[in-house]
Amino acid sequence: MKVSLLTTISLFSYQLSVSQTEKLLHGKVVSNNNPLNKVEVINKTAKTSTRTNELGQFSIPVKEKDSILFFSKDYFFTRLKITQQNIDYNNILVNMIIKPEELDEVVVTAIKFDKINISQHDIDTIKFTKDVGSLQKYTGVYDGTITNGMDFARMGTGLLNLFKKDKDELKKKSSETVFKKLIAASIPHDFFIKDLKLKPEEVDLFIEFCDADARSAKLIENNNILTTMDFLYAKNETFKKLKTETKD
Repeated sequence: MKVSLLTTISLFSYQLSVSQTEKLLHGKVVSNNNPLNKVEVINKTAKTSTRTNELGQFSIPVKEKDSILFFSKDYFFTRLKITQQNIDYNNILVNMIIKPEELDEVVVTAIKFDKINISQHDIDTIKFTKDVGSLQKYTGVYDGTITNGMDFARMGTGLLNLFKKDKDELKKKSSETVFKKLIAASIPHDFFIKDLKLKPEEVDLFIEFCDADARSAKLIENNNILTTMDFLYAKNETFKKLKTETKD
């Protein structure tokens, strides 16, 4: 009886240890059906990593509930929570989204025009002189002038407004800090919604909240996707507490 019980316990312990042992997971990383080479595949839970080959294929040891990150500088990172189904199927397909191309900033130089001072009396005088001197208006003979020609004063005002608009846009663009550009270039928008559980209307406020933290400057100096994610997770906890306190 003791031998039978001991055998049963040993078998159960063996099965338990097997279920907790890492298993090699195979997969492929693509973007728009094109295989991606040299993508960093990181098991954040186990602190191990590998890279995809020319065919976009990879293999990495995993356990159920491990967090796997797929990172490439030209693409938004992708995160996958390993399930038992992933392990059993053992052939996952990961699709990465390419980052939008960042255009070089255009500096607009303001051009000042001399202000034209003209009264309504001057306008009426010019119009009367023009009408009187127009042979075409009264005789039908073309005198070489252009009726209803270009109003250069009005064009000057339009150009001023255009440059003013460009200047306002430039000021707006300068408000985009380096930290915000780092977040826009490396963190996909759905990370804030799906992972941090923020509402869409809270995302911009949350990024402003993170930007105000002096530690955000260190992320810029040492650009690392894992460090950035950990920072955002930590700030999210504080952000949620502040929201709760505000409601109370």
